[in-house]
Amino acid sequence: MIDTILKYTFLQHAIIGAILASIICGVIGTIIVEKKLVMMSGGIAHAAFGGVGMGYFLKIEPIIGALIFSIASSFGIVEIKKRSKVNTDTIIGMFWSLGMALGIIFISLTPGYPPDISSYLFGDILTVSKLDLYIMAGLDFIVIFIVIAFYNNIKAYLFDEEFSEVVGINVKLMEHMVFLLIAFSVVVLIRVVGIILVIALLTVPPAISKMFTYNLKKIMMFSILFGVSFSLIGLFISYKIHIASGASIIIVAVSSYIIVSIGTKLLRRIKWIKI
Repeated sequence: MIDTILKYTFLQHAIIGAILASIICGVIGTIIVEKKLVMMSGGIAHAAFGGVGMGYFLKIEPIIGALIFSIASSFGIVEIKKRSKVNTDTIIGMFWSLGMALGIIFISLTPGYPPDISSYLFGDILTVSKLDLYIMAGLDFIVIFIVIAFYNNIKAYLFDEEFSEVVGINVKLMEHMVFLLIAFSVVVLIRVVGIILVIALLTVPPAISKMFTYNLKKIMMFSILFGVSFSLIGLFISYKIHIASGASIIIVAVSSYIIVSIGTKLLRRIKWIKI
């Protein structure tokens, strides 16, 4: 396997992409789980499909179009939620379907043969290009820098918004910042697991990590390690038996969650019986 990795550039790109995606999903996934923004991330991910279609229509890199739509939809959801009495889930659902609809229209209007969009929907880490890696690395750097610089403020915002306002933290700025980071993370993960499966990779590693610790920093670190493990194991399986890499990664992740969950419950019962 090592000889094959050294020989083929696309495998090297896939491994680097898996590591970069795992870093951002570990950090932002923890924030999403703690703040209960799972549906929000799903809505932004599906809205990003409109940007993919726009990219093909305008003949620009689709992932850049996805980034534009992700940022626009995340800010749009925040602003509409503030100015309207409509339930947040309803707003997310509207952006979710609107993004998918715009993507389909843009692709149908694109001249020539219709492009293959399956890698953006379901992920194909083996097709990650050097440009994709540059974009992913840049977004990773921005996310890590912001989280480190505003860690205490973000932590306060996650656990108690009222307390954050009392101590002088700009909650509105924190909210916009978190939604922006979610948009960045969605774009990074689209090339690895696809729009449809992105929620799982954002939520499974933090969910497993919370079984072992409640420390926010440790949850992020464990989530990154779990994300790297799931991505590399899934990549190896998909390469060996020729199945979709995104689906393979998610199956490994969810299966691991089930195994760890059952294992921890059994250990607790054994300890209780001994006591």
